Amino acid sequence: MNVFDVLKLILGISLFLFGMNIMSDALKSSMGSGLKGFLSKATSSKTKGFLLGGAVTAVIQSSSAVTVMVVGFVNSGAMLLSQAVGVIMGANVGTAVTSWLTGLSELEGGAGLGNALSWFKPSTFTPILAVIGIILFMASKNNIKKSVGVILLGFSVLMIGMDTMSDAVSGLSENETFRSILLKFENPLLGLLAGMILTAIIQSSSASIGILQSLTATGAITYGNAIPIIMGQNIGTCITAIIASVGASKNAKRASVIHLSFNVIGSALGMGVLFILRYLLNAAFLSNSIDMWGIALVHTVFNLLSFVVLFPMSGILERIARMVVRDKNEDEDKCEALDDRLLVTPTVAATRAKELTAEMGALSLEALRLSSGMLKREYDPKTASRIESIEERVDKYEDNIGSYFIKISARSISDKDNREIGAYLHMLGDIERICDHAENLCESAKEIKDKHVDVSSEISAELSLLLDAVEEICDCALHGNSMDKVDALENVIDDLCFNIKRKNIDILQRKECNTAQSFILNDILTDLERVGDHSVNIAECMRELRTGASELHLHGAGHDNEAEFVKLQRNYLEKYRLK
Repeated sequence: MNVFDVLKLILGISLFLFGMNIMSDALKSSMGSGLKGFLSKATSSKTKGFLLGGAVTAVIQSSSAVTVMVVGFVNSGAMLLSQAVGVIMGANVGTAVTSWLTGLSELEGGAGLGNALSWFKPSTFTPILAVIGIILFMASKNNIKKSVGVILLGFSVLMIGMDTMSDAVSGLSENETFRSILLKFENPLLGLLAGMILTAIIQSSSASIGILQSLTATGAITYGNAIPIIMGQNIGTCITAIIASVGASKNAKRASVIHLSFNVIGSALGMGVLFILRYLLNAAFLSNSIDMWGIALVHTVFNLLSFVVLFPMSGILERIARMVVRDKNEDEDKCEALDDRLLVTPTVAATRAKELTAEMGALSLEALRLSSGMLKREYDPKTASRIESIEERVDKYEDNIGSYFIKISARSISDKDNREIGAYLHMLGDIERICDHAENLCESAKEIKDKHVDVSSEISAELSLLLDAVEEICDCALHGNSMDKVDALENVIDDLCFNIKRKNIDILQRKECNTAQSFILNDILTDLERVGDHSVNIAECMRELRTGASELHLHGAGHDNEAEFVKLQRNYLEKYRLK
């Protein structure tokens, strides 16, 4: 390699990473078009994922391309890490097809099938995908088609980067010194290391297997030489997926670790078997010369045995990946998703912010339910600590998400997107306030315990119903249920609060309780009423997002379906009536 080859290699790596980034971002913005649903069905079980990975790799003859796509899908969120495991295993087995085709092409008449299948290689179809991608991107006004165009262009740039990297080091495959290295190692461990390093350099296990097959013509390569080299080649090919995961999400990095660990563990087991055959059993066949069919057979058998042994342990591979790529502090990890680099594509950035808003809502609802549980039963310090932790996280979420939405609104976006961002900004405040009230309820539960307040059984029973109703209205609002449902629940909550306040006054006048209980109860009722009000506000924002209508909803004004509203209110009054 000369200096120009090194520069070409750097160019290839740059194009590869750039294409990976473009493709991942476009995948994120187009997931609503059905891609996520398709991948979810196609990889709904690890067996289906294995078959998909094996079939695609066998057709395009590149396990690197398939694993890179898997890293991209995981990075975009279109594929879960658990779904990626089967596909990666399938890609490992599917790559063995290339070694059989190499042997087939040497047979008389066998080249026809090899030539026909060469049309499915990335180097052949990449230019076609690039043309389709640029047409969709330039000519289409449909956002989904534009996103598909960007995905195809990103994949094309990625594949061009891979080809450029391969071209930069292609001269090494013809270099006699380089080729002879494969023949020099009698020690199996050194053979494994040689296969791993050489494959990592040329970034193609198919190409390195092909080199090994071509060297069998010398008759100098034995089964004992070839087997560890093939194992090392399987490890070396992981470098492409590792490069693809640079700058990607944690799960994308974990996908590349799963690919690496699958091959490392498989090779370790294979080397163990080889040592037994070689040094304990003195297997004679290891000294026999191997031909290209033998290479193809060893490659296939090794990958199949690795799959059979490790497939039942796929959960362990996933755990290994999570141990290697650890989560940071949960807040920091989530807020990393609000990457300023995504702002160049506002729709993608907005999708990330909306997802975190939904998570923020789920946290506030969790805090409310935990506080409610303590008021129904007894104050618990561990639960209180969890509520405090949630409240701190929700505060951070509000600051980070709000700032991010403002950055998005400063970009060139449509009026519709601007209205949506406005609705989400309103929701953020209401969600945060619900969590604040949940923390207040937690403090009230602690006060009841510390002051040994004995709440009367009648009020306690009705308060329990009120807490259930408040939990339900918050849940309904956050999940975008109809405005009529939320209004009906708010009416029920108002009635329950009124009844409890009246009973509390009666009990206080009869001197059956002290003022401490009365004050604590009033604080609880105030917080619960406020949660109901904030839930109504959230429901109004959700309705605006659903319908695009931005007019103010007046409580008590006309409802979407008056008869349905009356029925809902009657049902809720019955549900939350003290029996």
